[in-house]
Amino acid sequence: MIWRVRRVLTGHDSEGSSTIISDGLAPNVKEMASMPGLALTDLWETTGAPANNDGHADAASRPVHLEPPKNGTIVRIVEFPPDAQWRNQLTDGGEAFKSIGAGHAQDKRSSDPMMHRTSTVDYIIVLKGEIHAVMETGETLLRAGDILVQRGTNHSWSVRGNEPCVVAAVLVNAKPLFSASKKKSPKKRAKKTRKKK
Repeated sequence: MIWRVRRVLTGHDSEGSSTIISDGLAPNVKEMASMPGLALTDLWETTGAPANNDGHADAASRPVHLEPPKNGTIVRIVEFPPDAQWRNQLTDGGEAFKSIGAGHAQDKRSSDPMMHRTSTVDYIIVLKGEIHAVMETGETLLRAGDILVQRGTNHSWSVRGNEPCVVAAVLVNAKPLFSASKKKSPKKRAKKTRKKK
């Protein structure tokens, strides 16, 4: 069962006084069809900087997509099921990424079908459970209360226990470091450096 989160929104009344404009379960939830139990709940999105706080429109009332718009942000809850529930059945994560508007994000060179990169800085806060943050070289176990700052790196996630992991994520649009097609391996960079000496 997908973990649901209460979302409270503030705003201003017709007199200009601060007030609560919405209080209830966040409605914008997407469970990934190819990964049962993996769900994204988008809570809010900004579409520029500085953000616009006018009006009462629900900024998360749109299809769930992985990355924020240019100069924008997304705050979401992500529930990751244990790997045993889905990872062995998934051979290609491409469809999953396409379903959230991010077919370009997957690293097709990786043997991990969930390895991907976004043009974002992500603040990941583990709320419940444990999850491994997997990089191209290395990984680390994150537990409830831990925070990961993901800075436009290729990364994947792995829940190796029996319980789901729930994280809060704030994604901030960032300049791309480089395109995947132009990425150089550390060995090639090292060789190039040696030639200059």
